[in-house]
Amino acid sequence: MRYWIMKSEPDAFSIDDLRNRPKQTEHWDGVRNYQARNMLRDEMKKGDQAFFYHSSCKEPGIVGIAEIVRGAYPDFTAFDPENHHYDPKSTPEAPRWYMVDVRFKRRFKRTITLAELKEHEALAKLTLLRKGNRLSIMPVSAKEWNLILDLE
Repeated sequence: MRYWIMKSEPDAFSIDDLRNRPKQTEHWDGVRNYQARNMLRDEMKKGDQAFFYHSSCKEPGIVGIAEIVRGAYPDFTAFDPENHHYDPKSTPEAPRWYMVDVRFKRRFKRTITLAELKEHEALAKLTLLRKGNRLSIMPVSAKEWNLILDLE
């Protein structure tokens, strides 16, 4: 099993939105960065765990946990000209973008803020904390995962 951080703007899709979906499950679409796409497509597997991170908000941080319940498959939003994730270069025959399905596991009692994460020297190598990193999907080591869980 691997561990991840998956970032979403809460105004677009929050952990509460995921919790309120049928079967508390939803596809994670709209990844349009090749590096993030490659991790999602090639490395993220059913059973992996992900921290759900609220970004671009008043208090960015980790708000809970989701589980990957379906591995990568073509992101159908890229095929729909009416969808804001549309990519005319991606087709069902030659998909350029992929998505996974995630299921709500739990919401944290409190947000573990970005500022708090930065305070811990043991998390200095966490991809999320690297200057200039804006990826929506990032790997987390087992050691980092456990340390973050201990912060809750």
